[in-house]
Amino acid sequence: MRSASPVWHPFTQHALHDGIPTIVRTEGAWLESADGRRIFDAISSWWVVTHGHRHPPIMVAIRAETERLDQVIFAGFTHPPAEALARELVAITPPELTHVFFSDSGSTSVEVALKMALGFWLHSGEDRRRILALEGAYHGDTIGGMSVGERGVFNAPYEPLLFDVGRLPFPHPGREQATLDALEAACRAYPVAALIVEPLILGAGGMLIYQPAVLAEMARIGRHHGVLLIADEVMTGWGRTGTLFACEQAGIAPDIACYSKGLTGGVMPLAVTLCGDAIFDAHYAHDRRKTFFHSSSYTANPIACAAALANVKVWQSEPVMQRIAALAAVHAKALDRFRGDKRFSNIRQLGTIAALDLVVPDAGYLADIGPRLYRHFLARDLLVRPLGSTIYLMPPYCSTEAEIGRVYDAIAAIDL
Repeated sequence: MRSASPVWHPFTQHALHDGIPTIVRTEGAWLESADGRRIFDAISSWWVVTHGHRHPPIMVAIRAETERLDQVIFAGFTHPPAEALARELVAITPPELTHVFFSDSGSTSVEVALKMALGFWLHSGEDRRRILALEGAYHGDTIGGMSVGERGVFNAPYEPLLFDVGRLPFPHPGREQATLDALEAACRAYPVAALIVEPLILGAGGMLIYQPAVLAEMARIGRHHGVLLIADEVMTGWGRTGTLFACEQAGIAPDIACYSKGLTGGVMPLAVTLCGDAIFDAHYAHDRRKTFFHSSSYTANPIACAAALANVKVWQSEPVMQRIAALAAVHAKALDRFRGDKRFSNIRQLGTIAALDLVVPDAGYLADIGPRLYRHFLARDLLVRPLGSTIYLMPPYCSTEAEIGRVYDAIAAIDL
């Protein structure tokens, strides 16, 4: 039966989705529905909420900014929240990243990165157009993001719109050299413009983890061949992997970096793409044809920038890293109970992200197991959205051991 609501929800097959909960209030790690249910947000509302829902300092900053500014055109104008935020971001990211371009979502930050890379080579007089990406990657749902992401059910209808990309095998444990060899071969075979990666862990690709040393070696190979490295830290940034940004663990500085999701603490949509002087300078000219032609109507929205600036101050003034370390320890202890459980395989963790695979005959994304698991958790007032048979947890940093324990108890209770 069709819903009475006119709303078309993302990644939702409405013919199979009955009774979508209405959330009327959020606080900490919890969602409250119109019918009085309290639902634990075990995935940070799609990986965006870091400190917890409606974290007070961020909400205070938003309210204050609404008394000063709403939306201001950002083409030819600027405003204090954007200027202050850009300076803070340059200060906490690698020193090689010196320029900040604002957008409004992770997908658009990737589009910006790809356009920056291609524009850099064109304006530098080199014919480099080839983009490389890892198999299984997800970089968003815009055209460029889908092009560099894994091809499959998500983007099959839009195949005519997508451009060709070179694929590198994912560096599974024990098979890392195949990835590095493929990268070396691709760099020798083509004039490669850029390599884009989700550093250390794939997100929608199944929460697959690879080692920092592999990322460091990919960066080294690319640099040897003059290839730009784009780090898509949309999900991995802001502490998710155990460090502020995932690239820190590999000791590398990308040429271009994409940040979103936790940028505002998950409160408001905002994204940034950072790059170094060389990329900015390639577009800096009296020739207007070298202008970086990209924008959105709400670029650098002042209220969103104020939220992000408040988030940076939270990182500077609150023990966020201690909370992350404590949360990681809770995951590690809880995962141990499943290591001898034959129902599960590939038990893994990176920082505050934990995942394990349910052993089933049909484990694909479109298999029935995903929706069945979703219903299993929601019936226990837990928000978990499995990726096929992959169950993953990515809760807000304010989550307690008891709250997270409820989710692991529900995993242990799986009998489908």
